[in-house]
Amino acid sequence: MTPLNIPSGLKDEMRLWRRDFHKYPERGWTEFRTTAKIAEQLAECGWPLRFSKDFLRAEDIMGRDVDVEREKSRATAQGADEKLIAEMGGYTGLTAELDAGREGPVLALRFDIDCVECREAKDERHFPAREGFSSVNDGLMHSCGHDGHAAVGLALARLLMDERKRLCGKVVLIFQPAEEGVCGGYAMARGGVADGADYFLTMHLGLGRPTGSVVCGMGGFLCSTKFDAGFAGAGAHAGAEPERGRNALLAAASAALNLHAIAPHSGGATRVNVGVLRAGEGRNVVPPAALMKIETRGEDAQVAKYVYGRSMEVLKGAAAMYGVSLTVTKQGETVGAESDAELAATVAEAARASEGVTRIDEYGKMAGSDDACWLMERIQRGGGKAAYIGIGADSPAGHHNERFDIDEAAMDVALSVLANSALLICGRKE
Repeated sequence: MTPLNIPSGLKDEMRLWRRDFHKYPERGWTEFRTTAKIAEQLAECGWPLRFSKDFLRAEDIMGRDVDVEREKSRATAQGADEKLIAEMGGYTGLTAELDAGREGPVLALRFDIDCVECREAKDERHFPAREGFSSVNDGLMHSCGHDGHAAVGLALARLLMDERKRLCGKVVLIFQPAEEGVCGGYAMARGGVADGADYFLTMHLGLGRPTGSVVCGMGGFLCSTKFDAGFAGAGAHAGAEPERGRNALLAAASAALNLHAIAPHSGGATRVNVGVLRAGEGRNVVPPAALMKIETRGEDAQVAKYVYGRSMEVLKGAAAMYGVSLTVTKQGETVGAESDAELAATVAEAARASEGVTRIDEYGKMAGSDDACWLMERIQRGGGKAAYIGIGADSPAGHHNERFDIDEAAMDVALSVLANSALLICGRKE
């Protein structure tokens, strides 16, 4: 295989795309501007598009609490094309397909595009702030590298279109919404976006690994469930008649402490996190309502079922203790997955031919969860091969931190590895 040459101008464009996405982060199911900008670039270089409204089903969508018209207006005010916004309907994300016109395998690649709900550092020590592309959307930040993922996907689209004469079969690009909270992957998988694919690749930048390192197939993903717990009590005057109140805040606080005290499981790792607790109305009012945003994780389905089940017991117990009612709403869920060793070996071969690669590991364990696992599982059940690639990226802070940033040189590595992997899988025999 003759490795694909990546023009320096494309690398420069990729950085500009990444910085643009970083400046305008959008949480899951609100990525209207991001989707519009991606669609604009893909259409410009000739990729036929399908927007999510054409394949997503409402019954498969979790965690979509969105004021669609408000988010569309915001996206338009921040530079999104109005016609593309209208064409999307109410859903974000898209797919694009390149048919080389010659018989061959089908390769699907997935790129997640949403941000994290956290505030970004604004001081001069933080590179995006210093260079003028830190988040303008308060409380939202690309602190997990998805801005880089989207930019790499666009650069790959440009490169493969330019080199399409070297390809056979089909390449499908999936730009997926709502990975944070593991909401979008299930809906995209159920929507059939990767059905019929012989091979599936996805990647993540960072993961605590240095720039230049490549993990060709990751596994050990934690199963995860994300859910909201609402406590409904009764308000009362906190001084005159506190006995008439039913304190939802105390119920939630008790639940939060005891959720974090759930015993570990001998069968594998467990995780519980209460990420949000909102309650109360005033200092002299017994709090009548409380909301908790919670996630549980387990090393496999059995362990995940255990920690989720114990969480439900804790929540119900806290509600009973304080005489309040409880409502639990699932907001997201994902399974575990393992990369196929055969496909990871192909990625390793591509990595050896890729610029900037200094270390190659054929297997590595993922410390967290990712809803790409739904797509991996669906393709593997259909007889295809899947691999999740880790692309190291130096960063001043860990993922989901206000100072997280990616070494942009890592995007060059990611682009080279993915492009050469695509050439090995769908390349014409030389």
